[in-house]
Amino acid sequence: MPDREKLHVAEFLGDGISAELSESVHTVATALPLAVEFHPVDLSLENRRRDANASYDAAMAAITTHRVAMKYPTVTEKESPNKVLRERCNFSVIHRPVASIAGVRTRHQGKVDLHIIRIAVGGTYEDAGRRIGTEAAVSIRVIERKPAREAALYAFRLAQRLGCDVVSSSKYTIQRATDGLFEEVVLEVKKQFADVGHKSELFDALLYKMLLDSESYRVVVTPNEYGDFLSDMACGIVGSIGMGASASYSFDERGEVALAMFDPAGGTAPDIAGKGVCNPSAALLAFAMLLTHTGFRGLGTMLDEAVRGAIGDGECTRDLGGTLNTAQFTAAVCKRFSARA
Repeated sequence: MPDREKLHVAEFLGDGISAELSESVHTVATALPLAVEFHPVDLSLENRRRDANASYDAAMAAITTHRVAMKYPTVTEKESPNKVLRERCNFSVIHRPVASIAGVRTRHQGKVDLHIIRIAVGGTYEDAGRRIGTEAAVSIRVIERKPAREAALYAFRLAQRLGCDVVSSSKYTIQRATDGLFEEVVLEVKKQFADVGHKSELFDALLYKMLLDSESYRVVVTPNEYGDFLSDMACGIVGSIGMGASASYSFDERGEVALAMFDPAGGTAPDIAGKGVCNPSAALLAFAMLLTHTGFRGLGTMLDEAVRGAIGDGECTRDLGGTLNTAQFTAAVCKRFSARA
């Protein structure tokens, strides 16, 4: 098979249902008209307890070599592997697409097709804070211009591609220095995109409006913690956090993506690990995002549609009201995908 049809992917293995999600992704990969070669790195808690630095060094070597990675859920003990990877890879932007899926029961009747772009660093997550005496505590909140600009650029480029507007959201009337800087940077970036509309909304108002009228929003860009909150709420609107895929990006001096990591947004689910019943949808949707990012847009779209189509026809796992186990659902996706590929 020609080199242009071979894709190398770093693969960060974790804990709980990680092995089952990886198996599902590998099964789908074999159905592609593309040779996908995975380069596994063990980031399980057991391996990190033996030598955490060596584990992360191996992960960095793999993603630096191959430029893209699939990551599966990991347990946080002494440190968060997600945070360590974010810092080592200089990930500054997280992209969380959230869309309605036919067949998934929700409390919202409309059709959601939302892209949440979140600054991956700073905010309230950069400083754990400290206690002052016995009755007070303090922490520092940080917004930096460079990651804010990278997030805004990513959001406007995405909106330009989708033909929609960008909404930036924060508490800029209260956090005038930090959120004010974020909104200032967004407006600076907006000048480069005359064809893309933009408005700013206060974050509390955004939550209210989105619950009432989610269809009105397509691309939303926010500081770190706001994007974290919004992503989980949006998954609740479409009926399941188990459908949430995520991408993390770092950028070079020209503003182009340097490294990219794709992962399901859910956790390790230790209560069902090893039972073969977990829902691999988010991992497969993350893999579809990886395919699109690496230039195989058609394959990424077909895989995304195969996952959603199977669920829409009731071929789904128990958490979504179906009867299929992990392997059976994966087979259903492969069947749909193979029929179109």
